[in-house]
Amino acid sequence: MSATLFFFDFRSPYSYLAHSQFPGLPGRIIFKPIDVLDLMNRVGNVPTTIVCKPKQTYARVDLSRWAALYGVPLSPNPAMGQIGGRRLLRAVLAAGPKAPEAAARIFQAMWAGDAPLATAEDVAALLDGLGVTAAMIESPAAEAALEANVAEAETRGVFGAPTFIADDQMFFGNDRLDFLRQALKAAA
Repeated sequence: MSATLFFFDFRSPYSYLAHSQFPGLPGRIIFKPIDVLDLMNRVGNVPTTIVCKPKQTYARVDLSRWAALYGVPLSPNPAMGQIGGRRLLRAVLAAGPKAPEAAARIFQAMWAGDAPLATAEDVAALLDGLGVTAAMIESPAAEAALEANVAEAETRGVFGAPTFIADDQMFFGNDRLDFLRQALKAAA
């Protein structure tokens, strides 16, 4: 069975919800952090939950329904507006093979906690024990790796987050996890 690529952005609550279901997914998952707003701009997509007030109102209810269904907390970080999304994404890339643990901690801090995430030092403190430093998070190498992930996503036809790619099949959205599970089981 080949690995599943997981294109995500921490600013996406649906990425958080999808991530919460990973224990039920077979096979290996490769974390591909992307700046979803940058990607959307490149491919001509629009973040409708941001620009459409009725959809934004609906999304709050929808997210609560999904969180209840999954049995996970949903309480956005109170400092969400002051958190640099690209910094969080670079931190996962800086974690290298410990990316899954770094992503889990950051998702928790963004959508079910209140840990400070305003600076690279804050993020490095959250990732204590994973070998990630503030300098690594802010490095040109981490920024280049993030840019490469966005470019790869664009090339693969990704238009939002979360997106999963398994055996060249794309599954967009938290609500497509059942289809992903079916594809992974069929490939096993």
